Amino acid sequence: MITGASRGIGRSIALRMAEHGANIAVNYASNKEAAIEVVREIESMGAKAIAVKADVSDETQVSEMMEIVKEKLGPVHILVNNAGITRDGLLLRMKTEDWRKVLDINLTGSYLCSKSVIRDMMKAKGGRIINMSSVVGLSGNAGQCNYSASKAGVVGFTKSLAKELAGKGITVNAIAPGFIETEMTDALSEKVKAQILGEIPMNCLGSSEDIAEAALFLASESSRYITGQVLQVDGGMGI
Repeated sequence: MITGASRGIGRSIALRMAEHGANIAVNYASNKEAAIEVVREIESMGAKAIAVKADVSDETQVSEMMEIVKEKLGPVHILVNNAGITRDGLLLRMKTEDWRKVLDINLTGSYLCSKSVIRDMMKAKGGRIINMSSVVGLSGNAGQCNYSASKAGVVGFTKSLAKELAGKGITVNAIAPGFIETEMTDALSEKVKAQILGEIPMNCLGSSEDIAEAALFLASESSRYITGQVLQVDGGMGI
């Protein structure tokens, strides 16, 4: 189950895991056509996939989504909480609704989706939960108080849930991407991009495939003894 999987990082994670035989539930919020295209690509690899619409910040929608997933594909063994939004702006001018919406999707969404799969994972005596944080959740960033707070919250959530579930064979980890080439970064001006590159020791933006590889590792048996960790995939920004 991958939230926000119709494009960008979520899409790359879905395709990479499907390549390794996983059946995928592709969650989307609004772009149905893009989600269906991801499903088609997964099915062309021989795996099963379904597209499921839900606002991850809405408890009722999440519950209904998970029931559909269980009916079509079975209980969730791997959950990737990837859905996220930005509503950037200096705090002085930030609207309360922009603060709340970012926290609701980025943090509360991770809580609701994780809670909805835990019982089945406990019954199966194993599972993987992978939460998407961000480099700015670790270092902060001017103009992103809401986004940074939500992603810092994901880190605390990840570590706490990992402690709760470690004895049940369920690992909970987070990935903190740096600046990744997506639709979000495509919208940045060349001046801003140049400034960002100056802060990255590797002097290049990452790709969504870089994040997908990290997610694949954390979902695999190779990471069975790793939990409560934050894997920074940021070209060295966090050094």
